Amino acid sequence: MLPGMDPFVPRTDHNPRELKSWAKRTGFVSTFSGESVRSTRGKNDSVGIDLEKGFGHRGEHSSPKIEIDPILGRTRPSRGAEIEAASGPGNGEMRNENDGVLGSLRGENQRRRIRDDPVGRDDGRKVDLNGRVNGDVNKIVNENGVGVAAVSPAAEPKKDDDRDEMDMEMNMYPDGEGAAQGGWRGPSSMKCGLRENPGLVPLMCYGLQHYLSLAGSLIFIPLIIVPAMGGSDKDTATVISTMLLVSGVTTILHSYFGTRLPLVQGSSFVYLAPALVIMNSRDFRNLTEHKFRHIMRELQGAIIVGSIFQSLLGFSGSMSFLLRLTNPIVVAPTVAAVGLAFFSYGFPQAGTCVEISLPLILLILIFTLYLRGISIFGNRLFRIYAVPLSVILVWIYAFFLTAGGAYNYKGCSADIPSSNILIDACRKHAYTMKYCRTDVSNAWRTAAWVRIPYPLQWGIPIFHFRTSLIMIIVSLVASVDSIGTYHTMSVLINSKPPTPGIVSRGIAMEGFCSILAGLWGSGTGSTTLTENLHTVNVTKVANRRAVELGAAFLIIFSFIGKIGAILASIPLALAAAVLCFSWALTVALGLSTLQYSQTASFRTITIVGVSLFFGLSVPAYFQQYQPESSLILPSYFIPFSAASDGPVHTGSKQFDFALNGLLSMNMVVTLLIAFVLDNTVPGSRQERGAYIWSRADEIRNDPSLLADYSLPRRFAKCLCFSRCLGV
Repeated sequence: MLPGMDPFVPRTDHNPRELKSWAKRTGFVSTFSGESVRSTRGKNDSVGIDLEKGFGHRGEHSSPKIEIDPILGRTRPSRGAEIEAASGPGNGEMRNENDGVLGSLRGENQRRRIRDDPVGRDDGRKVDLNGRVNGDVNKIVNENGVGVAAVSPAAEPKKDDDRDEMDMEMNMYPDGEGAAQGGWRGPSSMKCGLRENPGLVPLMCYGLQHYLSLAGSLIFIPLIIVPAMGGSDKDTATVISTMLLVSGVTTILHSYFGTRLPLVQGSSFVYLAPALVIMNSRDFRNLTEHKFRHIMRELQGAIIVGSIFQSLLGFSGSMSFLLRLTNPIVVAPTVAAVGLAFFSYGFPQAGTCVEISLPLILLILIFTLYLRGISIFGNRLFRIYAVPLSVILVWIYAFFLTAGGAYNYKGCSADIPSSNILIDACRKHAYTMKYCRTDVSNAWRTAAWVRIPYPLQWGIPIFHFRTSLIMIIVSLVASVDSIGTYHTMSVLINSKPPTPGIVSRGIAMEGFCSILAGLWGSGTGSTTLTENLHTVNVTKVANRRAVELGAAFLIIFSFIGKIGAILASIPLALAAAVLCFSWALTVALGLSTLQYSQTASFRTITIVGVSLFFGLSVPAYFQQYQPESSLILPSYFIPFSAASDGPVHTGSKQFDFALNGLLSMNMVVTLLIAFVLDNTVPGSRQERGAYIWSRADEIRNDPSLLADYSLPRRFAKCLCFSRCLGV
């Protein structure tokens, strides 16, 4: 019993749902990474969380440090012991030390809610305003250290999923539920959990569904980089098949030996910008023979060196130190800058054929936003398959335009390269025919039915200091991106976050997988796709076996050369339109990471705003140093040519190239500014939204979590010497 307080008189008209919906009614937004702690009540006091002193800090008979304004949902300074006993049943008022009534309006709202939304009793359990419980319920301590009692969800009526559905969950638990009684996990909104086994056929369907929803990120990057490298349609088909193989193999490896979360590995947009910087360097502009193979070997060497650095970062345990310095305020603008980096390429490329690219963008938006709630046979097909459905429909539409003669010009042939067209009347139609027609690609005629991609298929990799240095820094950006994805995915599937050792293990495995991508020659490194978060949230499937089965299908498809040829035949305008949506989604997913910090804090908004602005403005300064003749490169590739023509001149051409190239990339500059500011500007853990990672003993003592994150037994014995990689 706190001093100076009368005994509490329980209310008889208590609504067990009102505490749960308190955040929605008051506008309160979670300000930390989402952790819950079981109640460990003593006789007269309870244990809470003090974010500056750690878990289990005893309050010494005092009220919580941080008080939430009941009207605005904001924090305000503590005024000492402010909670006073209720004067009677149902009163529900809170008085300050001057006996002023602060909670009358909230009490009125509570009584109105009870009258409007009655629910059944909860077996005699009573919950007071301080979170004390008469009965067997669990106490959740939120990020600000304020205790909130969570009533067992069994007594609550089920809510309508369609009414309360959200694109990205912002609560501590994906479905807004509290922790389950007797353990960490609460009621999950997933149709198929991490280790569930609904049967082979459902798992196969879930796996294909998972990868179809990621089609935009998996197969459209080669459609950009291969033509820019001077590759033929056959080369494009081969690179797509190689990318499918590498994605399948690396996903299985990460599922068994990485973090073991249901995360698809593939060619991330993080590696697209440095690939464009390298391939548009001055040394490759005048190449005529074997240009594609030479640039691909250069990319392979750079990717292998950068991946070795990333693997050493993980296997050495140095990642645990980097985790302490990496918070949502660093991750959010960095990931957002990855998508924003291609704004000068996206629609300018799609605009080469607006009659098919614009309908595709509109169709994707209609499916994902306006028709997202429509369910067909129990599945939201429009939302899950928005990208593949839109591509198929618009591709058919483009086929009819081509067959109907919309792109037939008198005396002009689509088979003649635009660089060799001498007639002025045909030259102005060359790009229209190239980007709009569905019959210009000869990939189907030249690709073999069966072809197995093999290592070093393009030749021996070429290693240069300048390109290797660029990829080493880019591997750090990829690691920061993956850190945010690991944490958000663990919260999304209603599990505890991984330990620093598990994160290090995942980063090390990503580095190893990128080495494989460099050896096979996919053109980019392999890393965790940020779009996984959107896919799992939409499909409600977070099953490890489904992801592995889907990866097995990718490996099989990579052996069929005609599949790569079909994908290589997609008009370039369609590919650019899909990538516009994918890049916009990457920006949105990056900014959503700010949910774990105090978004209303001046410190937060200043760091994010400054890092994003200068992350776009500083590269623009370097990109203004264009080649001597801008006719050498298309206009949308000129921003990626600053490495050879930038303002930095140190006397070393290799170092000049690397530094100009790095400072011309938005994500690198954004990461540098956000990282420095977040780790030097004073701020509490609440403001920084510091990630809370699990401890190894917490995982070991929970059999369910141990099954989620532990390595296969035989492989774990090989790593018994390295505690930094285990649980």
